Amino acid sequence: MRAGIAFLVIAYMLSQFYRAFLAVLSPVLMDELGATTGDLARASGLWFICFAAMQLPVGWALDHLGPRRTAATLFLIGGGGGATIFALAQTPGAITWAMMLIGIGCAPILMATYYIFARQSSAAIFGTLAGVTVGLSSLGNILSATPLAWLIAAFGWRATVGGFAGLTIVIALAIALLVRDPEKPAGEAKGRLSDLLRMPQLWPILAMMFVCYAPAAGLRGLWISPYLADRFSADLAQIGNATLVMGLAMVAGNFLYGPADRLFGGRKRPILIGNAIVALACLSFWLAPPQGFGMAIALFALIGLCGASYPLVISHGRSFCPPHLTGRGVTLLNLFGMGGAGVMQFATGPTYAALARNNDPATAYGTLFGLIGLIIIAGLALYLWAKDSTG
Repeated sequence: MRAGIAFLVIAYMLSQFYRAFLAVLSPVLMDELGATTGDLARASGLWFICFAAMQLPVGWALDHLGPRRTAATLFLIGGGGGATIFALAQTPGAITWAMMLIGIGCAPILMATYYIFARQSSAAIFGTLAGVTVGLSSLGNILSATPLAWLIAAFGWRATVGGFAGLTIVIALAIALLVRDPEKPAGEAKGRLSDLLRMPQLWPILAMMFVCYAPAAGLRGLWISPYLADRFSADLAQIGNATLVMGLAMVAGNFLYGPADRLFGGRKRPILIGNAIVALACLSFWLAPPQGFGMAIALFALIGLCGASYPLVISHGRSFCPPHLTGRGVTLLNLFGMGGAGVMQFATGPTYAALARNNDPATAYGTLFGLIGLIIIAGLALYLWAKDSTG
Protein backbone atom coordinates (compact mmCIF):
# COMPACT_ATOMS: atom_id res chain seq x y z
CA MET A 1 0.00 0.00 0.00
CA ARG A 2 2.90 2.39 0.66
CA ALA A 3 4.05 1.98 -2.93
CA GLY A 4 0.48 2.44 -4.11
CA ILE A 5 0.12 5.68 -2.14
CA ALA A 6 3.45 6.87 -3.54
CA PHE A 7 2.23 6.41 -7.11
CA LEU A 8 -1.08 8.12 -6.29
CA VAL A 9 0.94 11.08 -5.00
CA ILE A 10 3.00 11.09 -8.22
CA ALA A 11 -0.22 10.94 -10.23
CA TYR A 12 -1.60 13.91 -8.32
CA MET A 13 1.67 15.70 -8.95
CA LEU A 14 0.93 15.27 -12.66
CA SER A 15 -2.60 16.52 -12.05
CA GLN A 16 -1.12 19.68 -10.51
CA PHE A 17 1.23 19.94 -13.49
CA TYR A 18 -1.55 19.68 -16.08
CA ARG A 19 -3.81 22.25 -14.44
CA ALA A 20 -0.96 24.79 -14.31
CA PHE A 21 1.15 24.18 -17.43
CA LEU A 22 -0.84 26.48 -19.72
CA ALA A 23 0.75 29.49 -17.99
CA VAL A 24 4.14 28.56 -19.50
CA LEU A 25 2.79 27.02 -22.70
CA SER A 26 0.55 29.97 -23.54
CA PRO A 27 3.17 32.01 -25.50
CA VAL A 28 4.03 29.10 -27.84
CA LEU A 29 0.39 28.08 -28.22
CA MET A 30 -0.47 31.65 -29.17
CA ASP A 31 2.38 31.80 -31.68
CA GLU A 32 1.98 28.37 -33.29
CA LEU A 33 -1.75 27.64 -33.02
CA GLY A 34 -3.17 31.17 -32.90
CA ALA A 35 -4.72 30.61 -29.47
CA THR A 36 -5.96 33.70 -27.59
CA THR A 37 -6.12 34.33 -23.85
CA GLY A 38 -9.86 33.68 -24.15
CA ASP A 39 -9.22 30.29 -25.78
CA LEU A 40 -6.77 29.30 -23.07
CA ALA A 41 -8.98 30.59 -20.23
CA ARG A 42 -11.83 28.50 -21.68
CA ALA A 43 -9.62 25.42 -21.97
CA SER A 44 -8.33 25.88 -18.42
CA GLY A 45 -11.83 26.48 -17.08
CA LEU A 46 -13.20 23.38 -18.81
CA TRP A 47 -10.39 21.32 -17.25
CA PHE A 48 -11.76 22.29 -13.85
CA ILE A 49 -15.42 21.93 -14.92
CA CYS A 50 -14.84 18.39 -16.22
CA PHE A 51 -12.79 17.56 -13.13
CA ALA A 52 -15.64 18.80 -10.94
CA ALA A 53 -18.40 17.12 -12.96
CA MET A 54 -16.68 13.77 -12.46
CA GLN A 55 -16.68 14.05 -8.67
CA LEU A 56 -20.14 12.59 -8.05
CA PRO A 57 -19.59 9.50 -10.24
CA VAL A 58 -16.09 9.18 -8.78
CA GLY A 59 -17.58 9.28 -5.27
CA TRP A 60 -20.01 6.48 -6.18
CA ALA A 61 -17.16 4.48 -7.76
CA LEU A 62 -14.91 4.87 -4.70
CA ASP A 63 -17.65 3.58 -2.41
CA HIS A 64 -18.66 0.71 -4.73
CA LEU A 65 -15.63 -0.20 -6.88
CA GLY A 66 -12.75 1.01 -4.72
CA PRO A 67 -9.91 3.47 -5.37
CA ARG A 68 -7.66 1.13 -7.37
CA ARG A 69 -9.91 0.53 -10.38
CA THR A 70 -11.42 4.02 -10.26
CA ALA A 71 -8.10 5.89 -10.27
CA ALA A 72 -6.16 3.63 -12.64
CA THR A 73 -8.83 3.44 -15.35
CA LEU A 74 -9.66 7.13 -15.57
CA PHE A 75 -6.05 8.29 -15.29
CA LEU A 76 -4.98 5.91 -18.07
CA ILE A 77 -7.75 6.77 -20.54
CA GLY A 78 -8.39 10.42 -19.69
CA GLY A 79 -4.99 11.58 -18.48
CA GLY A 80 -2.81 9.61 -20.88
CA GLY A 81 -5.21 9.95 -23.82
CA GLY A 82 -5.84 13.66 -23.28
CA ALA A 83 -2.12 14.48 -23.00
CA THR A 84 -1.49 12.58 -26.24
CA ILE A 85 -4.19 14.60 -28.03
CA PHE A 86 -2.66 17.80 -26.62
CA ALA A 87 0.76 16.91 -28.01
CA LEU A 88 -0.76 16.33 -31.46
CA ALA A 89 -3.10 19.34 -31.44
CA GLN A 90 -3.27 21.56 -34.52
CA THR A 91 -5.96 24.02 -33.37
CA PRO A 92 -7.03 25.78 -30.16
CA GLY A 93 -10.17 23.61 -30.23
CA ALA A 94 -8.07 20.46 -29.99
CA ILE A 95 -6.29 21.95 -26.96
CA THR A 96 -9.69 22.48 -25.32
CA TRP A 97 -10.80 18.88 -25.93
CA ALA A 98 -7.45 17.60 -24.65
CA MET A 99 -7.75 19.64 -21.47
CA MET A 100 -11.27 18.33 -20.89
CA LEU A 101 -10.07 14.73 -21.19
CA ILE A 102 -7.11 15.37 -18.90
CA GLY A 103 -9.48 16.90 -16.34
CA ILE A 104 -11.63 13.76 -16.42
CA GLY A 105 -8.54 11.58 -16.05
CA CYS A 106 -7.17 13.50 -13.09
CA ALA A 107 -10.54 13.68 -11.28
CA PRO A 108 -10.23 10.54 -9.09
CA ILE A 109 -6.59 10.73 -8.02
CA LEU A 110 -6.63 12.92 -4.92
CA MET A 111 -10.01 11.62 -3.80
CA ALA A 112 -8.78 8.03 -4.07
CA THR A 113 -5.88 8.97 -1.80
CA TYR A 114 -8.15 10.78 0.65
CA TYR A 115 -10.56 7.82 0.64
CA ILE A 116 -7.74 5.49 1.70
CA PHE A 117 -6.60 7.93 4.40
CA ALA A 118 -10.15 8.37 5.71
CA ARG A 119 -10.64 4.61 5.91
CA GLN A 120 -7.28 3.81 7.47
CA SER A 121 -6.47 6.79 9.75
CA SER A 122 -8.21 8.87 12.41
CA ALA A 123 -10.08 12.08 11.62
CA ALA A 124 -7.67 13.97 13.88
CA ILE A 125 -4.70 13.45 11.57
CA PHE A 126 -6.63 13.48 8.28
CA GLY A 127 -5.91 17.20 7.78
CA THR A 128 -2.17 16.69 8.24
CA LEU A 129 -2.09 13.74 5.82
CA ALA A 130 -4.20 15.69 3.33
CA GLY A 131 -1.91 18.73 3.58
CA VAL A 132 1.28 16.69 3.21
CA THR A 133 -0.17 14.87 0.18
CA VAL A 134 -1.14 18.09 -1.57
CA GLY A 135 2.15 19.70 -0.51
CA LEU A 136 4.25 16.93 -2.04
CA SER A 137 2.03 16.79 -5.10
CA SER A 138 2.34 20.56 -5.53
CA LEU A 139 5.84 19.88 -6.82
CA GLY A 140 3.90 19.46 -10.07
CA ASN A 141 3.41 23.24 -9.91
CA ILE A 142 7.19 23.58 -9.76
CA LEU A 143 7.62 21.20 -12.68
CA SER A 144 5.19 23.27 -14.76
CA ALA A 145 7.24 26.45 -14.21
CA THR A 146 10.94 26.98 -15.01
CA PRO A 147 11.68 23.25 -15.66
CA LEU A 148 8.89 23.15 -18.25
CA ALA A 149 10.25 26.27 -19.91
CA TRP A 150 13.67 24.57 -20.12
CA LEU A 151 12.17 21.41 -21.62
CA ILE A 152 10.22 23.39 -24.20
CA ALA A 153 13.35 25.32 -25.18
CA ALA A 154 15.36 22.08 -25.47
CA PHE A 155 12.86 19.68 -27.10
CA GLY A 156 9.89 21.71 -28.30
CA TRP A 157 6.45 21.78 -26.73
CA ARG A 158 5.03 18.80 -28.63
CA ALA A 159 7.80 16.38 -27.65
CA THR A 160 7.67 17.67 -24.07
CA VAL A 161 3.92 17.15 -23.68
CA GLY A 162 4.21 13.80 -25.47
CA GLY A 163 6.78 12.70 -22.92
CA PHE A 164 4.41 13.59 -20.10
CA ALA A 165 1.66 11.62 -21.84
CA GLY A 166 3.89 8.54 -21.76
CA LEU A 167 4.73 9.12 -18.10
CA THR A 168 1.02 9.43 -17.28
CA ILE A 169 0.31 6.05 -18.86
CA VAL A 170 3.13 4.39 -16.91
CA ILE A 171 1.89 5.86 -13.60
CA ALA A 172 -1.68 4.70 -14.31
CA LEU A 173 -0.47 1.14 -14.85
CA ALA A 174 1.56 1.29 -11.61
CA ILE A 175 -1.57 2.37 -9.71
CA ALA A 176 -3.47 -0.60 -11.14
CA LEU A 177 -0.73 -2.95 -9.95
CA LEU A 178 0.16 -1.51 -6.53
CA VAL A 179 -2.85 0.20 -4.94
CA ARG A 180 -4.89 -1.95 -2.55
CA ASP A 181 -8.51 -1.15 -1.75
CA PRO A 182 -9.10 -0.72 2.01
CA GLU A 183 -11.41 -3.23 3.62
CA LYS A 184 -14.93 -2.18 4.57
CA PRO A 185 -16.41 -3.22 7.92
CA ALA A 186 -18.96 -6.03 7.62
CA GLY A 187 -22.55 -4.82 7.68
CA GLU A 188 -21.64 -1.17 7.09
CA ALA A 189 -24.64 1.11 6.63
CA LYS A 190 -25.69 2.23 3.16
CA GLY A 191 -26.26 5.85 2.30
CA ARG A 192 -26.98 8.31 -0.48
CA LEU A 193 -25.67 11.68 -1.58
CA SER A 194 -28.94 13.24 -0.45
CA ASP A 195 -28.04 12.26 3.12
CA LEU A 196 -25.05 14.61 2.91
CA LEU A 197 -27.04 17.43 1.34
CA ARG A 198 -29.47 17.30 4.25
CA MET A 199 -26.64 18.12 6.69
CA PRO A 200 -26.84 21.91 7.34
CA GLN A 201 -23.34 22.03 8.85
CA LEU A 202 -21.88 21.22 5.41
CA TRP A 203 -23.37 24.13 3.47
CA PRO A 204 -21.16 26.98 4.77
CA ILE A 205 -18.14 24.73 4.21
CA LEU A 206 -19.26 24.02 0.65
CA ALA A 207 -19.49 27.78 0.07
CA MET A 208 -15.90 28.15 1.29
CA MET A 209 -14.80 25.25 -0.91
CA PHE A 210 -16.32 27.03 -3.91
CA VAL A 211 -14.06 30.08 -3.53
CA CYS A 212 -10.94 28.96 -1.64
CA TYR A 213 -9.06 27.22 -4.45
CA ALA A 214 -10.06 29.42 -7.37
CA PRO A 215 -7.64 32.38 -6.88
CA ALA A 216 -4.40 30.39 -6.58
CA ALA A 217 -5.46 27.88 -9.24
CA GLY A 218 -6.62 30.51 -11.72
CA LEU A 219 -3.76 32.97 -11.32
CA ARG A 220 -1.03 30.32 -11.21
CA GLY A 221 -2.67 28.19 -13.89
CA LEU A 222 -3.05 30.96 -16.47
CA TRP A 223 -3.31 34.65 -15.60
CA ILE A 224 0.14 35.24 -14.13
CA SER A 225 1.64 34.72 -17.58
CA PRO A 226 -0.30 37.28 -19.69
CA TYR A 227 -0.30 39.71 -16.76
CA LEU A 228 3.49 39.76 -16.51
CA ALA A 229 3.89 39.78 -20.31
CA ASP A 230 1.46 42.65 -20.88
CA ARG A 231 2.41 44.77 -17.87
CA PHE A 232 6.18 44.20 -17.67
CA SER A 233 7.06 42.69 -21.10
CA ALA A 234 8.27 39.49 -19.39
CA ASP A 235 9.79 36.80 -21.61
CA LEU A 236 9.37 33.01 -21.32
CA ALA A 237 12.26 32.61 -18.88
CA GLN A 238 10.97 35.39 -16.61
CA ILE A 239 7.46 33.92 -16.70
CA GLY A 240 8.90 30.51 -15.85
CA ASN A 241 10.76 31.94 -12.87
CA ALA A 242 7.70 33.88 -11.66
CA THR A 243 5.46 30.81 -11.85
CA LEU A 244 8.18 28.87 -10.03
CA VAL A 245 8.11 31.36 -7.15
CA MET A 246 4.32 31.19 -6.91
CA GLY A 247 4.42 27.40 -7.16
CA LEU A 248 6.95 27.17 -4.32
CA ALA A 249 4.72 29.42 -2.22
CA MET A 250 1.79 27.08 -2.85
CA VAL A 251 3.89 24.08 -1.78
CA ALA A 252 4.88 25.87 1.42
CA GLY A 253 1.26 26.85 2.04
CA ASN A 254 0.05 23.28 1.84
CA PHE A 255 2.59 22.18 4.44
CA LEU A 256 1.72 25.13 6.71
CA TYR A 257 -2.02 24.50 6.54
CA GLY A 258 -1.60 20.75 7.25
CA PRO A 259 -1.13 21.00 11.06
CA ALA A 260 -2.95 24.35 11.38
CA ASP A 261 -6.04 22.80 12.97
CA ARG A 262 -3.97 21.53 15.89
CA LEU A 263 -2.00 24.77 16.23
CA PHE A 264 -5.13 26.95 16.23
CA GLY A 265 -7.33 24.51 18.15
CA GLY A 266 -9.75 24.20 15.24
CA ARG A 267 -10.02 24.41 11.47
CA LYS A 268 -12.16 27.48 11.02
CA ARG A 269 -9.83 30.24 12.20
CA PRO A 270 -6.81 29.48 9.96
CA ILE A 271 -9.14 29.12 6.97
CA LEU A 272 -10.72 32.51 7.68
CA ILE A 273 -7.39 34.27 8.23
CA GLY A 274 -5.65 32.77 5.21
CA ASN A 275 -8.45 33.48 2.75
CA ALA A 276 -8.93 37.01 4.07
CA ILE A 277 -5.27 37.67 3.22
CA VAL A 278 -5.82 36.25 -0.28
CA ALA A 279 -8.82 38.54 -0.78
CA LEU A 280 -6.79 41.60 0.28
CA ALA A 281 -3.91 40.63 -2.02
CA CYS A 282 -6.28 40.28 -4.98
CA LEU A 283 -7.91 43.61 -4.17
CA SER A 284 -4.50 45.29 -4.01
CA PHE A 285 -4.00 44.63 -7.75
CA TRP A 286 -7.12 46.74 -8.25
CA LEU A 287 -6.77 49.44 -5.59
CA ALA A 288 -2.96 49.83 -5.55
CA PRO A 289 -1.50 48.07 -8.64
CA PRO A 290 2.13 46.94 -8.17
CA GLN A 291 4.53 49.23 -10.01
CA GLY A 292 7.42 46.79 -10.26
CA PHE A 293 7.98 43.25 -11.48
CA GLY A 294 9.26 42.11 -8.07
CA MET A 295 6.27 43.51 -6.18
CA ALA A 296 3.88 41.78 -8.57
CA ILE A 297 5.61 38.43 -8.03
CA ALA A 298 5.51 38.99 -4.26
CA LEU A 299 1.74 39.48 -4.39
CA PHE A 300 1.29 36.35 -6.52
CA ALA A 301 3.44 34.41 -4.04
CA LEU A 302 1.34 35.67 -1.11
CA ILE A 303 -1.81 34.49 -2.88
CA GLY A 304 -0.19 31.09 -3.47
CA LEU A 305 0.96 30.77 0.15
CA CYS A 306 -2.29 31.80 1.85
CA GLY A 307 -4.54 30.37 -0.86
CA ALA A 308 -3.51 26.77 -0.10
CA SER A 309 -6.29 26.14 2.43
CA TYR A 310 -8.01 23.63 0.13
CA PRO A 311 -6.98 20.43 2.03
CA LEU A 312 -7.89 21.99 5.39
CA VAL A 313 -11.34 22.98 4.12
CA ILE A 314 -11.86 19.43 2.86
CA SER A 315 -10.73 18.16 6.25
CA HIS A 316 -13.27 20.46 7.91
CA GLY A 317 -16.10 19.12 5.77
CA ARG A 318 -14.93 15.52 5.97
CA SER A 319 -15.12 15.65 9.79
CA PHE A 320 -18.93 15.81 9.53
CA CYS A 321 -19.28 12.93 7.02
CA PRO A 322 -20.26 9.46 8.33
CA PRO A 323 -17.82 6.63 7.47
CA HIS A 324 -20.15 4.91 4.98
CA LEU A 325 -20.35 8.16 2.96
CA THR A 326 -16.63 8.89 2.97
CA GLY A 327 -16.19 8.58 -0.79
CA ARG A 328 -19.18 10.68 -1.70
CA GLY A 329 -18.43 13.17 1.07
CA VAL A 330 -14.91 14.06 0.00
CA THR A 331 -15.88 14.09 -3.68
CA LEU A 332 -18.86 16.38 -2.99
CA LEU A 333 -16.46 18.80 -1.30
CA ASN A 334 -14.03 18.46 -4.17
CA LEU A 335 -16.83 19.10 -6.67
CA PHE A 336 -17.43 22.49 -5.10
CA GLY A 337 -13.70 23.24 -4.91
CA MET A 338 -12.88 22.36 -8.49
CA GLY A 339 -16.23 23.57 -9.76
CA GLY A 340 -15.63 26.97 -8.23
CA ALA A 341 -12.19 27.16 -9.81
CA GLY A 342 -13.64 26.12 -13.16
CA VAL A 343 -16.54 28.56 -13.10
CA MET A 344 -14.26 31.41 -12.09
CA GLN A 345 -11.64 30.52 -14.69
CA PHE A 346 -14.30 30.13 -17.37
CA ALA A 347 -15.75 33.54 -16.51
CA THR A 348 -12.43 35.38 -16.35
CA GLY A 349 -11.79 35.12 -20.12
CA PRO A 350 -14.80 37.12 -21.33
CA THR A 351 -14.61 39.39 -18.28
CA TYR A 352 -11.03 40.37 -19.09
CA ALA A 353 -11.87 40.78 -22.79
CA ALA A 354 -14.64 43.23 -21.88
CA LEU A 355 -12.40 45.13 -19.48
CA ALA A 356 -9.47 45.29 -21.92
CA ARG A 357 -11.53 46.97 -24.65
CA ASN A 358 -11.65 50.29 -22.82
CA ASN A 359 -8.82 50.10 -20.27
CA ASP A 360 -5.05 49.81 -20.13
CA PRO A 361 -3.61 46.43 -18.99
CA ALA A 362 -2.96 47.56 -15.40
CA THR A 363 -6.59 48.63 -14.98
CA ALA A 364 -8.07 45.64 -16.82
CA TYR A 365 -6.07 43.01 -14.93
CA GLY A 366 -6.42 44.89 -11.65
CA THR A 367 -10.19 45.03 -11.94
CA LEU A 368 -10.34 41.34 -12.86
CA PHE A 369 -8.23 40.31 -9.87
CA GLY A 370 -10.17 42.69 -7.62
CA LEU A 371 -13.44 41.03 -8.61
CA ILE A 372 -11.92 37.68 -7.61
CA GLY A 373 -11.10 39.21 -4.22
CA LEU A 374 -14.72 40.34 -3.76
CA ILE A 375 -15.95 36.82 -4.54
CA ILE A 376 -13.65 35.43 -1.84
CA ILE A 377 -15.09 37.94 0.64
CA ALA A 378 -18.60 36.75 -0.22
CA GLY A 379 -17.54 33.15 0.45
CA LEU A 380 -15.97 34.15 3.76
CA ALA A 381 -19.20 35.87 4.82
CA LEU A 382 -21.08 32.58 4.36
CA TYR A 383 -18.32 30.54 5.98
CA LEU A 384 -18.61 32.62 9.17
CA TRP A 385 -21.72 30.56 9.91
CA ALA A 386 -19.81 27.26 9.78
CA LYS A 387 -19.50 25.09 12.89
CA ASP A 388 -15.84 24.54 13.82
CA SER A 389 -14.34 21.06 14.26
CA THR A 390 -11.17 19.64 15.72
CA GLY A 391 -11.65 15.83 15.52
